[in-house]
Amino acid sequence: MSDPVNIPLSVLDLAPVPTGSSSAQALRDSVELARHVEGLGYHRYWVAEHHNMPGIASSAPAVLIGQVAAATSTIRVGSGGVMLPNHPPLVVAEQFGMLEALHPGRIDLGIGRAPGTDGHTAAALRRTANPLSVEDFPRQLRELIDYFAQHPDEPVGPGRIHAVPAAGNQPPLWLLGSSDYSARAAGLLGLPFAFAYHFSAAGLLPALEVYRESFRPSDALSEPYAMVAAGVVCAETDEHAQWLAGSQGLAILRLRTGRPGTLPSPDEAAAHPFTPLDREVVDAFQASHIVGSPDTVRAGLDRLIARTGADEVMVTSQIFDQGERRRSYELLAGATGLRPRS
Repeated sequence: MSDPVNIPLSVLDLAPVPTGSSSAQALRDSVELARHVEGLGYHRYWVAEHHNMPGIASSAPAVLIGQVAAATSTIRVGSGGVMLPNHPPLVVAEQFGMLEALHPGRIDLGIGRAPGTDGHTAAALRRTANPLSVEDFPRQLRELIDYFAQHPDEPVGPGRIHAVPAAGNQPPLWLLGSSDYSARAAGLLGLPFAFAYHFSAAGLLPALEVYRESFRPSDALSEPYAMVAAGVVCAETDEHAQWLAGSQGLAILRLRTGRPGTLPSPDEAAAHPFTPLDREVVDAFQASHIVGSPDTVRAGLDRLIARTGADEVMVTSQIFDQGERRRSYELLAGATGLRPRS
């Protein structure tokens, strides 16, 4: 086993739906993968919120988190994240207060500002076609925090809403982002911050700088805590890892050209007739990903940690075959010196 990395490693799961499979199987695979990585020693298991995407089954994080938490016993489980514009803050408070009550000390509530989908679907979720104003997210976030801040024994008066069981059951709150907006908000509120480096590489260092410079100590944190989410594919050889990574490359090309679908196989990706412009799109997206053998991936993670000063790295691996996905996390655990849980 390699020398251990000096920060926690965690997992972000999008519940990918491989071509020829189903969303039901993808969700079962997510629960099974959570059990697997818990045993390997990963620190957290977060699930994302996406809508109207045939290749991603994690549209209801609170539901999936409940299933994952019930199937595991020690790993932290949370949202990466809940897209707050899509939901009334009261509903989010009730859902995650319930999760924390059922699994005390193991739930994380990661909040995002983007809708996580296209405009038509976002309007359907919000039941309005009106665009969000710049004040909406801070207002919603404040409302969410206030629900958790209620005292469980506080009487409910006329016109006053009591979030049950949120009061007294607040999980740690994170802000997620791919720009400096949420970074600054997290800093000013004294909350931990997670940056989506796996799909937005350019803003990483500026956002982390803004977060650390704007940070104010709070009851939640005395000093900044930054997590970086990175795309990683690990296999026995660099060549095999690159072959596996072809699936996500073709999937992102289809998404960004308005043709989202299920996660293609590596063979389908290898046979696809990419144009030079197609290849530019894929290469730009995957430039920040860490793909290769255990030694290659360990070196890439070491460089990322040194460059960012990250307090934690969250790994996401969009791999077509469940066995290959399990193996990727196994090899990464060995390369980084994770210690298996008993």
